[in-house]
Amino acid sequence: MSLDTVVEDIRDEARARAEEIRETGETRADEIVSEARREADDIRSEADREVERTIEQEREQKLSSAKLEAKQARLEARREVLEEVRNDVEAQIAEIDGEERESLTRSLLDAASEEFDAGSVRVRGSEADAELLASIVGEYDGFEVGEPIDCLGGVVVEADGSRVRVNNTFDSVLEDVWEENLRDISARLFEE
Repeated sequence: MSLDTVVEDIRDEARARAEEIRETGETRADEIVSEARREADDIRSEADREVERTIEQEREQKLSSAKLEAKQARLEARREVLEEVRNDVEAQIAEIDGEERESLTRSLLDAASEEFDAGSVRVRGSEADAELLASIVGEYDGFEVGEPIDCLGGVVVEADGSRVRVNNTFDSVLEDVWEENLRDISARLFEE
């Protein structure tokens, strides 16, 4: 065998080995690229799912926030309507006059007078009712008209010698009736 043949055999073997290494390298490179693509697809899919979850959470939060704002706006509107109704009722009560006002004032004073024994008792009411109170209070022994107070009508009765004070103003009666019936009033106004 000649040296040229040996050299040529070594070259052929080296070329074959180089081709085998290149093919193995290409196969391994293809596997690495495929694995990298799968991982990239997995990462992209997970990122897409995470984005969808984030979007859904934000949508839910915004929806909840919008519902809460709407509920607050509805409650505020109801509160305003109830306040208007209450103001209308107060205005109608303030306009009560004549025999009806006298009868109501007399009834409130009768109810309050039951809490007091003989002695000096002061009856206070609206400045507009000064004459009415003077005419009614004269019928009660030991009762006198005191300084006017800011109210829609009715009476506040106080005894000098005790801590007893009875508030039978139209305002206090309205407050009691309003609180007792607020749920029914609301239900009727807003058809609940």
